[in-house]
Amino acid sequence: MTITTRLASEADVPALLALLRELHPEDPVPSARAAAAAWRAIENQPGRAILLAESGGVVAGTIDCVTLPNLTRGARSFMLVENVVVAAAHRRSGVGAALMEAAFAMARQARCYKVQLLSRSGRDAAHAFYESRGFRAVAQGYRVYLD
Repeated sequence: MTITTRLASEADVPALLALLRELHPEDPVPSARAAAAAWRAIENQPGRAILLAESGGVVAGTIDCVTLPNLTRGARSFMLVENVVVAAAHRRSGVGAALMEAAFAMARQARCYKVQLLSRSGRDAAHAFYESRGFRAVAQGYRVYLD
């Protein structure tokens, strides 16, 4: 089956929310108004791109990318990746690889010197996938959850 990637649009918000429920099923579902406001903020954020993968005409995965300007590394930007989700029915079919390759292409086009992501500990299958795409665990991450 052919996998295509593209930029998400406001019309994709319901599909995005469904995918994100697979990543965080315990999260409260935002109201339509809150989701629309969040989408508008995302859409207007410079360097931000949410990509979708479609397989067989169905939204099968997503990746959220933000390219950030930087004063180190010869003033080359870097990309942060967040909310990587492949629908359970589409895992191990190339959807995640297609999304990562699309993100890497965007990062190269922006002359980023690195692509970085964080992943919760214990997500062994996700970590194996990230390593298969060239990521290495070379840093220790820290977080503070504010609520």
